[in-house]
Amino acid sequence: MPSDSSSTLANEQETLDLLSDLIGKAQAAGADTADAIAVSGISLSHAQRLGEIEKLERSESTDLGLRVLIGKQQAIVSSSDASPGVLKELVERAIAMARTVPEDTYCGLADPDQIFKGPVADLEICDTEEPTPEALIERARQCEDAARAVDGVTNSEGAEASWGRSGVALVASNGFSGSYAVSRQSIGAAMLAGEGTGMERDYEFTTAVYTADLDDPAEVGRQAGERAVQRLNPRKVGTKKVPVVYDPRVSNGLLRHLAGAINGTAIGRGTSFLKDSMGEQILPKGLSIVDDPHRKRGLASKPFDAEGIANESLSFVEDGVLKSWVLDLSAARQLELETTGRASRGTSGPPSPSTTNLYLTPGNQTRDALIGDIKEGFYVNELMGFGINNVTGDYSRGAAGFWIEDGEIVYPVSEMTVASNLKDMFLNMQAADDLAFRYGVNAPTVRIDGMTVAGS
Repeated sequence: MPSDSSSTLANEQETLDLLSDLIGKAQAAGADTADAIAVSGISLSHAQRLGEIEKLERSESTDLGLRVLIGKQQAIVSSSDASPGVLKELVERAIAMARTVPEDTYCGLADPDQIFKGPVADLEICDTEEPTPEALIERARQCEDAARAVDGVTNSEGAEASWGRSGVALVASNGFSGSYAVSRQSIGAAMLAGEGTGMERDYEFTTAVYTADLDDPAEVGRQAGERAVQRLNPRKVGTKKVPVVYDPRVSNGLLRHLAGAINGTAIGRGTSFLKDSMGEQILPKGLSIVDDPHRKRGLASKPFDAEGIANESLSFVEDGVLKSWVLDLSAARQLELETTGRASRGTSGPPSPSTTNLYLTPGNQTRDALIGDIKEGFYVNELMGFGINNVTGDYSRGAAGFWIEDGEIVYPVSEMTVASNLKDMFLNMQAADDLAFRYGVNAPTVRIDGMTVAGS
């Protein structure tokens, strides 16, 4: 199968040949079907604090995983050693395991007519230019210097700059063979403001596929410093029901909760509060949730899924109505549906359903307009803990941010709790127009009325 020439690894064909040979050995040893995956990576990272280098590291790794199936029995083994002797033992161990494990009714490779046959689109997901250590040091220096220059910043937790490139190769006995490479680079800093017990901390970062798409290091540092200073002298607020506004740095968490609730594995087990909601209104009209694995320069883009299935853009929620589950082959078989091409996989486990570039479509009002009519409310820009019940949808999390009065942000608050039920939260969601693609999961500023907030 053709591969993306812009993301070709130097040893791409050798890796595909190695995996193909491994599958052949597995079938010769008794496997009915098999697939194999290899993940290689190179990373370079630098950290400094108060202008002094604390870390400058480079690492390289290669891991491969083999899955063998004998009837409906499957086993997965992995290794970071690709020498012939180790691979021979890997096959033997996998076959022995597969013959002893219980049957899995829904496991199995894709049928040959299901696999992606190309061509692979140019998704621009790999920057082939590796930065020098000096370049990373300079990015971190600019970031920390700008952060420490903010009036009110009293200390630094440091600044970091990193780069990495990973290659993924997948071969299966059903005829699939494909590979691609991705790159990531980031700059970030965390600062402290204030003194003694009154100190506050905050951070900022930027992540991108290409160097050219990174935010200016000095601007990242300045924002980290200003965020820390803005949190000084926080107050607490008594228990009350008010609108809660989620900053984009935390609003994507709401989408992660929803993605977990529509994951095919959870639906098959009956452990999701949305298990009976297919075709129903779960968001307000006008809002959609889209998953786009082919977004150019997307942080979670990939040309095919981990089972070699095509993975086109898909609206899980359209105009507020739930339209689809997040499915891999196993979950789809259990639910008697077709896979949505959303399998992900590491080298040591079987495929499982997962999203890619997931985002909430923006609304038609600015952030200021979204909060402009709030008499009292809570603007959240940090969440702690994970008090989520996936079966009932009950939601309770620690939070910090700013208090809103008469449509204006007036003072910082901390040690708060926000609580409600995710079903109600989703139905009462309002979105601003400030969607930006900064993460793998993205959402604009989001407002939810009627939540319970309490100071701890």
